[in-house]
Amino acid sequence: MTDPTSHSGHSEAELATAGLADTAGRCDLHTHTQASDGMQPPAENVRLGYEAGLAALAITDHDTVSGVAEALEAGKRYGITVVPGVEISTRQSGKEIHVLGYYIDIEQELLLSRLEEQRGIRLGRNEAILEKLRGLGIAITLEQVVSGLGRELKPDESIGRPHIADELVRLGAAVDMRDAFDKYLGEGAAAYVSPPRITPETACQWIREAGGAAVLAHPGIYGDDALVRRIVEECDLDGIEVYHSDHGPAEHERYLALAEEFGLRVTGGSDFHGARQGVVFHGDLGSVSVPAAVLEQLKAARG
Repeated sequence: MTDPTSHSGHSEAELATAGLADTAGRCDLHTHTQASDGMQPPAENVRLGYEAGLAALAITDHDTVSGVAEALEAGKRYGITVVPGVEISTRQSGKEIHVLGYYIDIEQELLLSRLEEQRGIRLGRNEAILEKLRGLGIAITLEQVVSGLGRELKPDESIGRPHIADELVRLGAAVDMRDAFDKYLGEGAAAYVSPPRITPETACQWIREAGGAAVLAHPGIYGDDALVRRIVEECDLDGIEVYHSDHGPAEHERYLALAEEFGLRVTGGSDFHGARQGVVFHGDLGSVSVPAAVLEQLKAARG
């Protein structure tokens, strides 16, 4: 995993030379909470952002905005800007593609109903995964997975593959989360399930209709730059997540060039989920960030 800094993805040494290595004005625009598959309550993400010296962070849970209100209140207490966001799951050319939405209206009924439908698809996928796992001789149920949360699941929260991975580790079927994904849950693995989903183009439309700015998430994860280019060409995107915990210098260079070619805003974030079995999923909160000026660019791009 890489650790781009707040300004342009340069190393700390390069930024120190440029006089830009201070923590002021940094924004982590990709974090998850317990509302989807993160480990912390939303307010805890804000506290961690405060401790990391961030000026702002975005709450971008999968197909839900249920954690945003709590984070906004915590932002007032800690003096941190909280960007209301979401990460919408889509599918194109056989791959799961994620689209981030920023500054959306989290109370818009149309958006909320659409996200509820998305979570229904996720629930069906989870049941199909669990059925495949049982077919492989692993005794696992959705009730076990939910019980493993150690708390009551709220109606607008969702279960994700990391939660299933946690249960696989508890059952001894996997050593850790990475092992669970490699063996069972990752693309092409034994229990992988890919349900029908909306297209990235539709997700961009939903975000714009909710008054937000649409950004293609972590393009380097998809392993198909031809597909990434096609999505950028076909969708009404406002930005691209150039900086991400799973991107390295080569990805930074490629996606910066793509953003410049298509006039897209350059964003970035850690994709923080918290630690499972002592291992941080993607990156620590604040480990990847962009300048505060990006917030104004995203506001200006809103649908």
